Amino acid sequence: MTQQPARLCILGGGFGGLYTALHLSQLPWVKQEKPEIILVDRSDRFLFAPLLYELMTGELQTWEIAPPFEELLAGTGVRFHQGTVTSVDLAAKQVQLQDGHALSFDRLVLSLGGETPLDRVPGAAEHALPFRSITDAYRLEERLRVLEESEAEKIRVAIVGAGYSGVELACKLADRLGARGRIRLIEQADQILRTSPDFNREAATKALEARGIWVDLDTGVETIAADTLDLSYKGNVDTIPVDLVLWTVGTRVSDVINALPLKQNARGQIVVTPTLQAVDYPEVFSLGDLVDCQDAEGQQVPATAQAAFQQAEYVGWNLWASLTDRPLLPFRYQHLGEMMALGTDNATLTGLGFKLDGPFAYVARRLAYLYRMPTLEHQVRVGLNWIAQPLRDAIGAIDP
Repeated sequence: MTQQPARLCILGGGFGGLYTALHLSQLPWVKQEKPEIILVDRSDRFLFAPLLYELMTGELQTWEIAPPFEELLAGTGVRFHQGTVTSVDLAAKQVQLQDGHALSFDRLVLSLGGETPLDRVPGAAEHALPFRSITDAYRLEERLRVLEESEAEKIRVAIVGAGYSGVELACKLADRLGARGRIRLIEQADQILRTSPDFNREAATKALEARGIWVDLDTGVETIAADTLDLSYKGNVDTIPVDLVLWTVGTRVSDVINALPLKQNARGQIVVTPTLQAVDYPEVFSLGDLVDCQDAEGQQVPATAQAAFQQAEYVGWNLWASLTDRPLLPFRYQHLGEMMALGTDNATLTGLGFKLDGPFAYVARRLAYLYRMPTLEHQVRVGLNWIAQPLRDAIGAIDP
């Protein structure tokens, strides 16, 4: 009787999940050992999240940063299933989906990513917009379009959180709205970009000042209403008028993950071994911002896209090793620096001995992200489009 191939089920198609699937498809499987690989995601598209901000300024198009999974996985042997995970039974080794499908597995990869919590402040769920997904970007685009078409003299935008997402979003929106925009960045701490290198923080501060973005430090949000925002500063509460509130603070794991009998830290992240396996469940691997991970050197791994990108290669290898009786490799994280967009044609980056800001950093950031895009075919398509864009712009400028 022919033995059924093992089934690898990957939940979540972000940097961790998709890149794990792609690495798995490229490993040297012997025919009788090659497993069935299924990638599950609620969206039909992968999102290259670090470039999501460029949609707001029209610098990039949706197809460039959010290609369909079916397109990326064509010819890899990986099967894509669009669906929302409702529960996982580790004992029965089965995943239940909202559409009624049940998927059994021999190995499971958890890469569902985080969610933006909108329940920390009264009114946030009703009146604030998160900025994490393509759907969020579409909702923001629609709100901006309505505001831009209105007769309002100024468009007042409040962004809660002066971390990476808040700062990048503030600069992009300031460049889009121009003199009509009134943008306020609200941060509970005493400085912006608390975990960023000094060079990047200073470059960001200059970019915010140059765009006239008001920064409220040591300031909390008390309540959010349809057109007002209550801010607290040193015991005093002020109410300010707003047209749009964007929420970029915090992340939390999904209820599906919380319900699993896995060791988790105080924030709900899954505690994994250096081989990226769940404690007491060696058949379950996890990566990305979902995990609490210390690497082979004992350093705490940050919950970033850069870390997930690196972890995916190890998870792919370790899945292959676990099915082919080879030793598993402990993850070794390499911090390559950080990059941030600070408006159109402006960015900052530090890493590998380099410090750069301005237009050159903008180009370097684009090239670095082009290299990290998921497949060679997509890299070529996007790269050729970027090369051709200045020519199209020039022709459009002279076309009567």
